[in-house]
Amino acid sequence: MRLRIFTEPQQGADYDTLLKVAKATEDLGFDAFYRSDHYLAMGDSAGLPGPTDAWITLAGLARETSRIRLGTLMTAGTFRLPGTLAIQVAQVDAMSQGRVDFGLGSGWYEDEHTAYGIPFPKEKFGRLEEQLAIITGLWETPVGQKFDYDGTYYQLKDSPALPKPYQERIPVLVGGFGAKRTPRLAARYADEFNVPFGSLDDSERQFGRVRAAAEERGRDASELVYSNALVACVGKDDAEVARRAAAIGRDVAELKENGLAGSPEEVIDKIGRYGELGSTRIYLQILDLSDLDHLSLIADQVQAKLA
Repeated sequence: MRLRIFTEPQQGADYDTLLKVAKATEDLGFDAFYRSDHYLAMGDSAGLPGPTDAWITLAGLARETSRIRLGTLMTAGTFRLPGTLAIQVAQVDAMSQGRVDFGLGSGWYEDEHTAYGIPFPKEKFGRLEEQLAIITGLWETPVGQKFDYDGTYYQLKDSPALPKPYQERIPVLVGGFGAKRTPRLAARYADEFNVPFGSLDDSERQFGRVRAAAEERGRDASELVYSNALVACVGKDDAEVARRAAAIGRDVAELKENGLAGSPEEVIDKIGRYGELGSTRIYLQILDLSDLDHLSLIADQVQAKLA
């Protein structure tokens, strides 16, 4: 089981804060640093000092870290055109010497689009499917050949399909709860399927759908990595758990029900139950980015014991 750190900077974090968390992620032996791709805070947060762009952030971190993998859960397909996004991700992959993972979702938060003048199309899933076809197609086109695409939403003609990623294949992540189209999309394009903030029952059901879709496509379902994203709130005792829950405005009982909360032993036990379903990566949503002691505790008392 690999543990990855997942942040939500739109709730209020500048680049320097993210850099501290990313360096702690690397120093403490975690597998990867991920961030969300949002431009507007959610809930009661003022979101100060304001949003940071996901791929600009990852470009900076690519030059200031050396081991951890870097990625998004998930890049919003509504924010960028697929051709330019393929260039951006390939460039960051080169800047990191091959440490990028690429998660792509359809985009869903209409308010942030309105706030920053970003079109919010009615038909998002069809666009997502074309975006995945275009981006992976551009990366896979041999050097010296051209890439064409004539879709409903996007058309490319005589693209040189450059630059190429540093990696032979950038791992692609797809996730969500869709019962039919999402599993089929994962079976076709994904290296990893992620269930975000889902219960054990949700995960078992969705992993099963993806495995079935992969087999229907003639693909070995075991080729895919299965993962979960869950909020983390770990403490050495009840008082520390309560303090950390209060800091992020959450209830301890709710966090234990819906996330990974409690003592290290409680969290290890729950991670094990996800592991029994086939999950091999857990993205720990860390909401208080000032509490680096939280990461140290998880590294020492959870990650070390899982290893």
